[in-house]
Amino acid sequence: MTQKKRVTIRDVAERAGVSVATVSRVLSGNYPVPPTTRTRVTRAARALDYVANAHARALVGGGRKTVAVVLRQVTSPFYAHVAEGVEAEAAERGWLCLVGTTGGNPQRELDFVQLMREEGAGVVILVGGVVEDDSYRARVAHYAHALNAVGSRLVLCGRPSSDPDLPVLVVGFDNEAGARAATSHLLSAGHRDIVFIGGLPGNTALDARTAGYRTALAEHGLPPHAAHVVDCGLGRSAGHRAMTEILKQGRKFTAVLAGDDMVAAGVLRAVTDAGLRVPDDISVVGYNDAPLAQDLNPPLTTVRTPAEELGRAAVRLALGDRNDALGVPHILGTHIVVRDSVGPPPRPGGAPDTGGTTPA
Repeated sequence: MTQKKRVTIRDVAERAGVSVATVSRVLSGNYPVPPTTRTRVTRAARALDYVANAHARALVGGGRKTVAVVLRQVTSPFYAHVAEGVEAEAAERGWLCLVGTTGGNPQRELDFVQLMREEGAGVVILVGGVVEDDSYRARVAHYAHALNAVGSRLVLCGRPSSDPDLPVLVVGFDNEAGARAATSHLLSAGHRDIVFIGGLPGNTALDARTAGYRTALAEHGLPPHAAHVVDCGLGRSAGHRAMTEILKQGRKFTAVLAGDDMVAAGVLRAVTDAGLRVPDDISVVGYNDAPLAQDLNPPLTTVRTPAEELGRAAVRLALGDRNDALGVPHILGTHIVVRDSVGPPPRPGGAPDTGGTTPA
C-alpha cells in the first residue's frame, strides 16, 4: 500500500508564495500578519490538508502524548467501562486520555476526529457498533488516511474496518459467539420458544448477536421460522415497550434473549407489570454484564463482554510496533455469567398467553 506523502510547512509556504517563517506566524497566531497574507496561507493549508506536525510541537513544549477515545455516550455502562480501560492503560504508559461523545451523530464524530488530528493526538479510538453502509465506509477511509498522514493511529473498537488494507487497528469481541452461547444456555434449560428483543438491522454488533441466536436455534434442530427477532434497538425503555407489546399480542414463548442488559431490565419490568414472574413464567438473558445486572430482581444471567479489557487492548495495540496488526481484527472472548433469571420452561399450558392471537 502506497503511503501518502506528508505535507510539510514548506509545501504550504510554496503554495502561498510566502516564507516558511510567515506560515509559522500565521498558523501559530502569535504574530501580527496582514489579512491578505493570512488568507493566502490559510487557503493553502486547507487545500493541502496540512496539519502542524505534532512531534515538532512537542519538541518546543507544545504537544502532549494523547489518546482520544470517541464514544456514543458516557451514561452507558458498556461505553463507560471501555473508556475506563483506555484511560487506565494510557495512564500506565504516561499518556493523557481525552474523551469525546457523539450521541451517534456522524458529523460530531468527524469533527472530533479532525480536532484530535489538528491537536496532534497520537491515538484516536472510535468505540461501538455502527451501521456499516457506504457512508460509514467512506468516513472510516477518510479518518484512516487523514490520521495516518500526520503520524496518528486510528483504532476501531467494537466496530469493523471497511477495508483490510486501511491503516487502522481493529479490536473487538465475539458478539456472535456470545449470543450463540446465551441461546444455547436457554435451549439446554429446555426452552424452544425464545424471542430475541433488541435487534437493530444494519448495526454490526446487534446483527452479530442475532446471527448467533439464529445459529444456536439451528444447531438444536429448530427450523428457521422458530427465530423471532424484535427490532427495537437498545435501552431500558425500548425493552419495556417491546416486551409489553409482545405480551399484548399473546405470542407463546418461554424465554427472552435481550440485545443488552438495559433491554433486559426493561423486559423484566414489563414482565412484572403483566403480573408474571421471572424465571417461573419467562426466563431472561441479557448481554454485556453491566453493573446493574446483578442488582436486578432477579439477578440477571448475561453474557460478560470484556469492556474494560477492550479499551486496554486498543491502547496496547496502538502503542505497539506491530505493523502486521493493521487491518487484522484482534478479537477478545466472552462468557456466560449464570444468575437467577433462567429456569426451566413452565409446564404445558403455563406459557405466557394473554389471550391474543398467536401470529402465524
